[in-house]
Amino acid sequence: MTGAVAVADTSAPAPLSRARTNIVFGTIVLGMLMAALDQTIVSTALPTIVADLGGAGHLAWVVTSYLLAEAVATALAGKLGDLFGRKLVFQLSALIFIVGSMVAGLANGMLLLIIARAVQGLGAGGLMVTAMALIADIIPLRERGKYQGALGAVFGVTTVIGPTLGGLFTDHASWRWCFYVNVPVAIVMIALAARTIPRVRAAIKPIIDYAGIGLVALGVSSLILGLEWGGTEYPWGSGQIIGLFVAAVLLLAAFVAVELRATEPMLPMGLFRSRVFTVCSILSFIVGFAMLGSITYLPAYLQYVNGVSATASGVRTLPLVAGLLFTSILSGQIVGKTGRYRYFPIVGTAVMAVGLYLMSTMGRTTSIWLESLYMLILGLGIGLAMQVLTIVVQNTVPYTQLGTATSGVTFFRTLGSAFGTAIFGTLYTNQITTDLTAALTEVKVVPPAVAANPQQLRALPADVAAPIIDAYARSIDHVFLWVVPVALVGFVVAWFLKEIPLRDSVRAGASDVGEGFSVPDSPDRLVLLERAVSGAMRKAHAKGPIGPRILADSGSKLSPGRAWALGQVYMHTRVRGVATLEAIAQAHKMPPEVIRPIYVQVIAAGYVSADDGRVRLTDSGRAEVDRIHASWRHWLDTQLDDWDYRDPADHALLDQALENIATKLLDEEAQEREPVDA
Repeated sequence: MTGAVAVADTSAPAPLSRARTNIVFGTIVLGMLMAALDQTIVSTALPTIVADLGGAGHLAWVVTSYLLAEAVATALAGKLGDLFGRKLVFQLSALIFIVGSMVAGLANGMLLLIIARAVQGLGAGGLMVTAMALIADIIPLRERGKYQGALGAVFGVTTVIGPTLGGLFTDHASWRWCFYVNVPVAIVMIALAARTIPRVRAAIKPIIDYAGIGLVALGVSSLILGLEWGGTEYPWGSGQIIGLFVAAVLLLAAFVAVELRATEPMLPMGLFRSRVFTVCSILSFIVGFAMLGSITYLPAYLQYVNGVSATASGVRTLPLVAGLLFTSILSGQIVGKTGRYRYFPIVGTAVMAVGLYLMSTMGRTTSIWLESLYMLILGLGIGLAMQVLTIVVQNTVPYTQLGTATSGVTFFRTLGSAFGTAIFGTLYTNQITTDLTAALTEVKVVPPAVAANPQQLRALPADVAAPIIDAYARSIDHVFLWVVPVALVGFVVAWFLKEIPLRDSVRAGASDVGEGFSVPDSPDRLVLLERAVSGAMRKAHAKGPIGPRILADSGSKLSPGRAWALGQVYMHTRVRGVATLEAIAQAHKMPPEVIRPIYVQVIAAGYVSADDGRVRLTDSGRAEVDRIHASWRHWLDTQLDDWDYRDPADHALLDQALENIATKLLDEEAQEREPVDA
């Protein structure tokens, strides 16, 4: 989850036009939409999938395999993007996603479906991480916040529409169309990406922690397999289950040992010295555990117990998602304005525990309104707890560890989702096996295949179906009841979260939906530092243009117009190797005659020299630009809390970031003015 600081290649393409930027963004949104949607789209289809393919005991792995593979891919994709180019990794991820989707749609057994879902997860993780990285590569810094916010909103919206869309496909076409639908969309996306997304590669070759990624993937998989197979496939005390647990312990211990020695570790163990990071990681795990587990098994309850269709079960889960969205956005707004966050996860985990307990009391006679209220309460709790976790971590770790810490919290949430789904499945399978066997013995006339099919179960006479329905209700209630202690553990852990004043840059981005949903982000700490700078800019700019303030504080005698002219020469020389009036004018969509007067002035003043159509900074011009850049650094030193320009690591990181963005910031501020001398 770390990486060498990726600096854009100096051969990077010229800025994109507004129209092309929007097309590129639309292409990236398609990738994010597909990847995020497949986390939840299968939940309403799972009962029908089990009825069609069998293997009810492996139901949880249809979701878990996707999440585990996605976690591995998010750790790898950022580094591979730096190594081979993000455009190529984005397209290859889409191709992998297509293959997984096609095989999943064609699967004739549960094992093949689980394997196909893992392939989908690999593609999805690559799509999500490279989508965020491409935004950083392509979108101008001033506008990046709103585009990233929109991408985060897409991630959130998929939580709403996923179950309903899966139900529509299941009821009106086939559950297989939950996967087939990805194929044409991904093909269009690959074609658009090939034509529209510019190729940007990193100038520094990253170091990939293959050993760490492999060990944590194998260790977590062994642990989840042991938890899922225990008591179902094999007795808890069997050699197979004990062997899986021993293997998990050894593999995870080896992972820790490797991370302690790795040059660029996937998850630096030093992060856990921070109590804030440790607490947020645990809470992120618990939030993922409760959210994905609930969303996966609620549709099964609604279809088996309430007798609703797959589509209706998706619609009926909307109170949970509505509550989650509402408190996630609301808490982000409050945190952004007040800078206080500590009590949100405390209250959120408490409300989660109440919601889970209330849902464990639902049964065949519970009204739709009570069920909806209980789901709403659970959603409100999840939203309160999840919004602040990434924000808090970004606020407390050094800027040199922003990428690893942000990715770490997201990684733990994904792991929590995988564990939650698997453990929900284990609890459900162990309970339903006993309860359903007793119910079928009682009614005698119902074959097991009919009891496993929600559509056929609804067609049975009420008195015959009642014992079977009660068996399903008790089994799923049993699951929710056993998750209450997990939420209570989160409540206790949340009290250890330390309140630290939020950085201004973090407060500016606290209301972004994407932060709340923990969208898998770019692991590049330079990209995250640029975002922090952007957040500080947005907050400061709300009080008025800061360009004149920076210029005045620098001590430079340049007017804004002349500062703009020198900044353009510096930027074009750095990025393209040469600066000409024609290129500068073209970049701003204006005739060269418009900017010629200001360059006549700076040439006459000795700041710029002109030769063969090219313009260059003179020594005095370079001195003025350096003075303005120093003023930018001083201003950032006052805005970016916990950053110290005297610290060599902070100094080097910000200098690298400023090398990419300082001239853009100068340019963007000056664009608000006419390029004439004041």
